[in-house]
Amino acid sequence: MFSIIQAAGWPIWPLIASSILALAIVIERFSALVESKVAPKGLADTVIAVTQKGLPSKDSLADLEQNSMLGEVLASALHLLKTKPKASQEELRAAVQTAGRGMAHRLEAHMTILATVASSAPLMGLLGTVVGMIEIFGAQSAGAAGASNPVQLAQGISMALYNTAFGLMVAIPSLVFWRYFRARIDSYLLTLESSTERLLRHIQTTDADQP
Repeated sequence: MFSIIQAAGWPIWPLIASSILALAIVIERFSALVESKVAPKGLADTVIAVTQKGLPSKDSLADLEQNSMLGEVLASALHLLKTKPKASQEELRAAVQTAGRGMAHRLEAHMTILATVASSAPLMGLLGTVVGMIEIFGAQSAGAAGASNPVQLAQGISMALYNTAFGLMVAIPSLVFWRYFRARIDSYLLTLESSTERLLRHIQTTDADQP
């Protein structure tokens, strides 16, 4: 492996750093985007069922906030009702939207960096290719007055090919994981939207039923 890095020359080092960064982000995102941490199944149903008997206690709301990201968003509406029982639907929606934006920001953490690695890795590989081609032409120029330098020629070819290949090896998995995480985040955001809408409709119905 070290011999390959030597043959690829200095342009491969930014690619190695990018691959380590991308791997760290992928591991972190897999850990963060777990369903139980973001939007557990049945949580909205449980919250709606509990609120049919009245607003939960402060301890229950604290437990809901610590349950998951979706729990934090649902709890934001209930907290507002706890402190302001006559809160309007507009105020409830504003509280939920504020909490939802915070959830979306956390879900999308580091995604821009991963996308940047996916798009820039081929360009860094291309840079190594260009440097390798310069090495090749340098070898040809050095041999213009006599025999060409085969060692320098081989080094230039190795640098060009290794950097091209490594750039693609970094870019392709980064792009695949970016698309995978993007789809997962979109699914969570859709769950957030539908769950909060159900809770708000339930609160509105409950208020309408009260004398």
